[in-house]
Amino acid sequence: MSPKARYLLGQCEGLIAAMSETPIRPEHHRQLLEVAMVKGAMATTAIEGNTLTIDEVEQVLAGHDLPSSREYQATEVRNVLEAMNVLLNRVLGGHGWQPVTTELLLEMHRLIGRDLGEHFDAIPGRLRDDARVVGAYRCPRHEDVPALLSRLSVWLQDGVDFSAGGEYFAETVIRAVVAHVYLEWIHPFGDGNGRTGRLLEFYILLRAGNPDIACHVLSNFYNRTRPAYYRHLDRARREQSLTAFIDYAAEGFRDGLMETLAAVQQSQFEIAWRSLVHDRFAGLRHRKTTVLKRRRELMLAIPLDRRLTAEEIVLNDPRTAKAYGALSERTLRRDLALLVETELLVKSGEGFAANIELLRARMARRAPVAPSLPFVVDVARADVRP
Repeated sequence: MSPKARYLLGQCEGLIAAMSETPIRPEHHRQLLEVAMVKGAMATTAIEGNTLTIDEVEQVLAGHDLPSSREYQATEVRNVLEAMNVLLNRVLGGHGWQPVTTELLLEMHRLIGRDLGEHFDAIPGRLRDDARVVGAYRCPRHEDVPALLSRLSVWLQDGVDFSAGGEYFAETVIRAVVAHVYLEWIHPFGDGNGRTGRLLEFYILLRAGNPDIACHVLSNFYNRTRPAYYRHLDRARREQSLTAFIDYAAEGFRDGLMETLAAVQQSQFEIAWRSLVHDRFAGLRHRKTTVLKRRRELMLAIPLDRRLTAEEIVLNDPRTAKAYGALSERTLRRDLALLVETELLVKSGEGFAANIELLRARMARRAPVAPSLPFVVDVARADVRP
């Protein structure tokens, strides 16, 4: 493992620690997990040529049908999504650690290949019984596949005790990445090896304690950088070295975790904002508590990321639209003016925006980072000075 990979995986461990120790509102966690699972399923099938868009996948999951000529693509995504959910529920449901065995790999393969018929060049859940060549790569003899899978299983379990946290974080990531590549090289199935390998990677990361909302990021990264993904796989095969592939995967894992942490932090920011609004209203007085409550709910319904007109504010949230549907426009304008007086809302022209600078002012402060100064080597004096 290169110094670069060690550094990157150290960053990853810090990002995961920050993510795991940050509370998220249940509805936000549910939303993040749904997005993560759908992205992961889409990514791993897209690598194999599936062309469904996020909108089309959402339509499928909502129960809508695609044209019959593309229904198999919807089945591919549904199968991977179901397989991920099966593993997720098994790991987080307290069923104990299930070692990676040939039987588990066959189950994964059976799940991803179900109901695909002629669009899946293999019998789901069955090892291949023929010779295979992928590009310039001649796969191992099918007679050797059972022994190779057995050796892979032994390697994955060697010295590991997940229940006691006996493996360092970097080791779990390395095992996940390398197991994925090894399965690609063994090529135990006629079709679906890539999806099974990436599902194995997902399972190992999840089983090792990585957050459920972050175990999809490697598949997503491989899809985003598909040419580099294939190039690194081929380079590792030719050089018989996984060092460069691990560097590549570690960098993608770090970048994906940074994106996920940003989403978690946004959720935490919204929690803090709601608390600030409640605190500010706790200090206000009005003879009718229903009026205060209505104004507070109006403030909470205003999004934090954009400026809206008064009319857009009412239409942005169904509850707000219902509350102000029976009231006059004058009442709405008066309520907005009071929110501006509390400094929770700022007005610019015809638009209004949440004053999130109130919350940013409560954050820990740090000095701006100065740009690095170049260092000049004075050969005559043989010293280094800025």
